[in-house]
Amino acid sequence: MTDEILFAFGLTLFAGLATGIGSILAFFTSRTNTKFLSIALGFSAGVMIYVSMIEIFVKAKDSLVSAMGVQLGNWATVGGFFAGILLIALIDKFIPKQGNPHELKKVEDMNAPSKPATDAALLKMGTFTALAIGIHNFPEGIATFTSAIQDPALGVAIAIAIAIHNVPEGIAVSVPVYFATGDKKKAFKLSFLSGLSEPIGALAAYLFLMPFLNDIMFGVIFAAVAGIMVFISLDELLPAAKKYDESHLAIYGLIAGMAVMAVSLLLFI
Repeated sequence: MTDEILFAFGLTLFAGLATGIGSILAFFTSRTNTKFLSIALGFSAGVMIYVSMIEIFVKAKDSLVSAMGVQLGNWATVGGFFAGILLIALIDKFIPKQGNPHELKKVEDMNAPSKPATDAALLKMGTFTALAIGIHNFPEGIATFTSAIQDPALGVAIAIAIAIHNVPEGIAVSVPVYFATGDKKKAFKLSFLSGLSEPIGALAAYLFLMPFLNDIMFGVIFAAVAGIMVFISLDELLPAAKKYDESHLAIYGLIAGMAVMAVSLLLFI
């Protein structure tokens, strides 16, 4: 069991620290590869939607029906699913626009004119952006960890999908922080730290959820995880993919993500 927990933590850490990759891209490339990001974000959404509705939701329902009976179990599954959506929607609601990861930045923005580095208001805004994205990523850590504990192959797929969509979030942190400070190291550090909220989410799941884990708790958590991932895909990943490039590329990526996830699940049957 210890190896499974360490593996789950490792996956969550990998997914979270992908924000650092976005930060590096912001500093060492001159232009954003919008076509690649559009396809990648669509792919990530496809993986997350497919695995949520085909695998995670079904496992949650099986667990709850087994523990509570058919009627009550099905209602509990649907309730958990929409509770997950409500949770992540509330987090989005209370993150102000300037700190919301949906407000995309590009590498080119690094060269845009900005206020002087001594501007305290800019520094405050940049730091808050990193904090806000950290809060937004916290439930994703719970999702990755709990999925990896239940099914390591599933955890790998979710970790990769979340890592892909954390890359542009890393850019979104780095650009305003760099505006505020003129310091690339500080921008990278805050981008890196914002990704640590995902392993912190995993730690919270381990400390506060696992001691009480039974069929009902597992089913509700998994249903909520499915809801969280579907909301992130529809509210964040697909709109972001369309903003970066043509919508067709995002949809092609979405279908490819679903297909890869479908084949992966079939291979592990």
